[in-house]
Amino acid sequence: MLHPKFGPPWRKLACRVLSWLTALLALDAYASETPVVLQAMQAELARSMEALAGEEQPPYFLSYEITELRNVGVSASFGALTSSGDNRSRGLDVDLRVGGHKLDNTRQIRGARNAFPSSLWSLVAAPVENDVDAIRSVLWRETDRQYKLAMEQFTNVVTNVQVKVEAEDQAGDFSREPGHRAIEEAAPIDVDRADWEAKVARYSAPFSAYGEILDASARLSAFTETRWFVNSDGAAIQTAETIYRLFISASTKAEDGMELPLYRDYGSFTLDGLPDDETVAGDVRTMIDTLLALREAPVVEPYTGPAILSGTASGVFFHEILGHRVEGHRQKLEDEGQTFKKMRNERVLPENFSVFFDPTQKRLASFDLVGSYRYDNQGVAGRRVAVIDKGVLKNFLMSRMPIDGFPNSNGHGRKQMGYKPVARQSNLIVHVENPLTSEALKARLISAIQAEGKPFGLRFVEIQGGFTITGRTIPNSFNVTPLLVYRVYPDGREELVRGVDLIGTPLTTFSRIVAGDDQIAVFNGTCGAESGGVPVAAASPAILVSQIEVQKKSKSQERPPLLPAPIGGQTHDRI
Repeated sequence: MLHPKFGPPWRKLACRVLSWLTALLALDAYASETPVVLQAMQAELARSMEALAGEEQPPYFLSYEITELRNVGVSASFGALTSSGDNRSRGLDVDLRVGGHKLDNTRQIRGARNAFPSSLWSLVAAPVENDVDAIRSVLWRETDRQYKLAMEQFTNVVTNVQVKVEAEDQAGDFSREPGHRAIEEAAPIDVDRADWEAKVARYSAPFSAYGEILDASARLSAFTETRWFVNSDGAAIQTAETIYRLFISASTKAEDGMELPLYRDYGSFTLDGLPDDETVAGDVRTMIDTLLALREAPVVEPYTGPAILSGTASGVFFHEILGHRVEGHRQKLEDEGQTFKKMRNERVLPENFSVFFDPTQKRLASFDLVGSYRYDNQGVAGRRVAVIDKGVLKNFLMSRMPIDGFPNSNGHGRKQMGYKPVARQSNLIVHVENPLTSEALKARLISAIQAEGKPFGLRFVEIQGGFTITGRTIPNSFNVTPLLVYRVYPDGREELVRGVDLIGTPLTTFSRIVAGDDQIAVFNGTCGAESGGVPVAAASPAILVSQIEVQKKSKSQERPPLLPAPIGGQTHDRI
């Protein structure tokens, strides 16, 4: 079924055939300088578009993305090697659209249980060898499957549009963007596995001296993602990025059953950017001391009052309560809460606070930012987006799904291999004009505690991560999981505590942000959402919030081990 707006497909048939014949002829000119994978993808894309142009409803857009993942990883636990390997794989993603930019097969089916059947995870393996014929065969089979599926979806979309009320957002389904051509150099992994096998064993060994520590490990992961992308807009892109990550983790268990983990996560684009042995050893000693102290720390009861969030804690805080709510598609979809949709050009933060997302910035101060990239997963160049300027909401993060007032992508269409791209975060950076010193920020916290007559305030130092709910059907809220929290008393004393989660609703919590300090910290991690896991960074100074809310953290009902540890010191006597 065709929507009456589009008319018969033959009107554009002639120009489509001509354009793709031209593209086929032009491939020879690029063959000498274009990577083999891109050559195969360009040739098959041109052939597919030409062949399908004769169908009653030809595709108006087609893109291929092949992603190669290589991971060199070594792990050790309590001083002994547990794994060492080098893995490599490739996967194919196809985006085929029928209809037109205004209405196509990807539109949300309003009222359906699965509103986006085309967005379900679907991994198609691709050859890891640069064999043109083998690559083209996989592309051919998947293109045929995706075209048949797109035709079914488009029929359902047109029917849904005809029987449902008019959509609130009148923007189309796909934006028009230029086709970029760029070839990044390969990013080889340079790791001496034998050397690192010894290092991770050495890093994890000190934990074995303490029977109270139940799990402890060290892992080096050298991860390279190489992407080849072509589309019918003329894009032909090869990107490559390697990230080295050293991850130290350990956990213990309190007598009341509460599990108490700690992490140290170091990330860099180069192996030399990771800390030296002495730094890691010092951090391991601090982790051990902190874990033992956490076992004896008091549990905080539910509380509301003033608090300081360290730079890393603040970064996660902004990622959860702001970042996800300014992703473009969330302003459009009918089942989303659309928290900030109608607040453009309104003040949402203090005047001296600005927030921007910048995938083009690879480094800030002494930190690498893992949310950086040149081109997103839709072939659009990444760019800096000022979301909040001097406290005022200005922009949203955009993929190629337009929304009212934002007809184009700003390079934030991202995904994990096997998923469909949507608007996602990159490098979130919080900037505070005229910041306070760390000492002055703590003094402001103490003044707030005294003014409100509170017995204490809280200082959040380290954060494990968090999650947020952005939909309409359940409360629109967030939950951030702290690892290290201190009670701050009116006289300035601090006491380590445990057992709290930082919770709240976005608009109320945002209105309580008071000030920030002058010490930037970075949280690098992986964000999971509809389009899978993507690397992100959040950079922020410490902030003072006049009122936060914490609830009791969930905990296991299982007691710590009854048997003493076979290695290390003896655990404490238990009743």
